[in-house]
Amino acid sequence: MEAAVSDRPEWTELPDLASRRFGGTVMWATDELFAEKENLVNPWVPAHRAETFGPKGQVYDGWETRRHREPGDDQAILRLGLAGTVTGVIVDTAFFKGNCPPFVSVEATSVPGYPSAAELRTADWDVLVDRAPAAGHTENFYTVNGSRRYTHVRLTQHPDGGVARLRVHGAPIPDPDLLDLDALDLAALENGALVTGCSNRFYSSPNNILSPGLAAHQAEGWETARRRDDGNDWVTLRLAGAGIVRFVELDTSNLKGNAPGWASVSGRGTYGEWADLLPKTRLQPDTRHRFALKDGPEITEARLDIYPDGGLARLRLFGRLTEAGRANLKARFAKTR
Repeated sequence: MEAAVSDRPEWTELPDLASRRFGGTVMWATDELFAEKENLVNPWVPAHRAETFGPKGQVYDGWETRRHREPGDDQAILRLGLAGTVTGVIVDTAFFKGNCPPFVSVEATSVPGYPSAAELRTADWDVLVDRAPAAGHTENFYTVNGSRRYTHVRLTQHPDGGVARLRVHGAPIPDPDLLDLDALDLAALENGALVTGCSNRFYSSPNNILSPGLAAHQAEGWETARRRDDGNDWVTLRLAGAGIVRFVELDTSNLKGNAPGWASVSGRGTYGEWADLLPKTRLQPDTRHRFALKDGPEITEARLDIYPDGGLARLRLFGRLTEAGRANLKARFAKTR
């Protein structure tokens, strides 16, 4: 059973590297008189209530600048929550109709450490989206063929106006020097894991189960539609690198009447063979389950099966990278610098 076919670009299924859910933040903006810059990285769909006016005008779930009376553009600098390569950008102007920018551009840079906004203004910026038209009250999709690893992005409104969200979709690329390769979550987005397939994503993205931290509510996990057949739902993922899994954590927090009844986890080895890691096991609602595994095979991919449907807040596969996994992780980082 598959969810309805979407007309959104395929790259929108990749994680939003700028999302606040992953630690993204808006460091600086030229102006935010009408609505705060921080709204750009909110993970939820933009909301709106008509005729809700504050002292500066209509309240918006987005970033809105004052009207320019002199030449110039407005800009915002964001630090990505997950550094990585960029495949596509969404400039969402939801509910900005007569006040959206007619053109936008997006640039990106890679700077080590924790630079300030002032230091970033003098960095070398690559153009991801070059002064492109933007329509109001819509998601504006811009495909990017990026191969470099970026840490920050800069959004420019030409000349001013409002943008609800900036989504930066791509593949996370961690810095190996900042990881303990002997003990890490092989299924974490921030460590370089990535969802490769999913049976159903009706309510929310499967990327959520690989997110850092605990899920605050159901929407921060993965949840499928109710099945009306004899099948089951599943997610496949590429691990951070080839490794040995020592512990499996299946977290059904916040999922009370819609947790799966059972789940199993399997792994795929270097030569393509699949092996059981955790056999079909009963789950409890709203519970963090952890299972210790015996020494298992080296795997590069994993598959989570839930029976028959429902949701999961988080999937953790704690273990260590093998020599092949370490080499691959370091090579991926070096290639994108």
